[in-house]
Amino acid sequence: QINFVACQLFALLAAFWFRIYLGPSHASSAVRHAFATLFGIYFAVFCFGWYSIHLFVLVMMNYGIMNMASIPNIHRYSFVVAMGYLTLCHISRIYIFHYGILTTDFSGPLMIITQKITTLACQLHDGIGRQAEELTAEQNRLAVKTRPSLLEYLSYLLNFMSIIAGPCSNYKDYIAFIEGRHVHMKLLEVNWKQKGYDRLPDPSPTGAVMYKLCITLVSLILFLTLTKNFPMAYIIDNEFLDKTPFLSRLGYLYVVTQAAKPKYYFAWTLADAVNNAAGYGFSGVDERGTFRWDLLSNLNIWNIETATSFKMYIENWNIQTAAWLKRVCYDRAPWYPTALTFILSALWHGIYPGYYFTFLTGILITLAARAIRNNCRHYFLSSVPLKIAYDVVTWVVTQLAVCYTVAPFVMLAVEPTIKFYKSMYFHMHILSILVLLMLPIRPQAHSIRKPQNQAMQNSVKSK
Repeated sequence: QINFVACQLFALLAAFWFRIYLGPSHASSAVRHAFATLFGIYFAVFCFGWYSIHLFVLVMMNYGIMNMASIPNIHRYSFVVAMGYLTLCHISRIYIFHYGILTTDFSGPLMIITQKITTLACQLHDGIGRQAEELTAEQNRLAVKTRPSLLEYLSYLLNFMSIIAGPCSNYKDYIAFIEGRHVHMKLLEVNWKQKGYDRLPDPSPTGAVMYKLCITLVSLILFLTLTKNFPMAYIIDNEFLDKTPFLSRLGYLYVVTQAAKPKYYFAWTLADAVNNAAGYGFSGVDERGTFRWDLLSNLNIWNIETATSFKMYIENWNIQTAAWLKRVCYDRAPWYPTALTFILSALWHGIYPGYYFTFLTGILITLAARAIRNNCRHYFLSSVPLKIAYDVVTWVVTQLAVCYTVAPFVMLAVEPTIKFYKSMYFHMHILSILVLLMLPIRPQAHSIRKPQNQAMQNSVKSK
């Protein structure tokens, strides 16, 4: 963990240097690719030692697949090989590290590289193996038309900005950043003459980086003071269970879950700041004219803590992983997209039983929450007091449902998970099943969705 923090802080300094001295106006794309790759390889070896060989093996295996596999199957082969290798490493991780202790190890970078490999393979398949009218608007925008060179491929997967803690980004966005086009592309979306500018502005990431470093510092302080004082294991302590009423246990569950979050806030916000310091992550201009640097942000803390639905919570937690799951699984699944997406998420995280308890419970609660929202929410929109009451109730239920769902993710093993759910009387499981039995389920749009162009053509034909 010390190596992890040291590497990220060194990466932050390297990112500032990279932007200032190896910016697009000072160095060619090849030089920027080469330095980003070499720094990334050095950080991986420094942080993970000989275990980093797993990263390089997976990268080169899939480079061979990308160049030898047929385009119609490239995304399937890449997915099977990358996820298969990751799963084998997850299995070996149990024997390398003590079961039940989450340690910063090589599986973290391997998970990010797996995301990037499968993302690139799917986007190559969309760009070369499918017709434009078969794609959704997003797939069309992100489609990759040509296979990348070895240097581009290595830079995308192993660059120092994301090798340690991610996040995963789209290949076209990364190449545009290296070539110095990604900020310009976003600025062209705004009519600057109407705002009084005679030329395009030059947004600086310094303010965004400083803001995110402040969040990182606060998260680190909270982690050092709260996380160790409120361990998740205490909620299944026999003495605690015997002496504490059910409602008090629910309240303490919320507290210990809150105490477990700062380490994620720290790691993801610092990773975002590293990318921004290098000049990567510009996402455009908001309605107030403020430059936004959240293209690669992995969380929205305000939306997480104020979420009034399970869906809203998930969409703002580990955002880039959620986007990856949507692009490689949910949008491509022929059936049961929600269930398959949760299962893939569990498999990607590892093989600890707690992960599967969490994500299988998540499927049930997501479906129940969707049914309640579809059938009940419109009754509470007629007046402000009703809407406020609805928001308060759904906030409380959402926060407790998330705590109930993620506890096994922290506990990892079967026995503490079962003990925890017994102490909670399986109440969320039972309530979710009752909701699904009692409320009508509306069909998802996913099952009947078509690419936009195709849907439009069919509409014209029908007329």
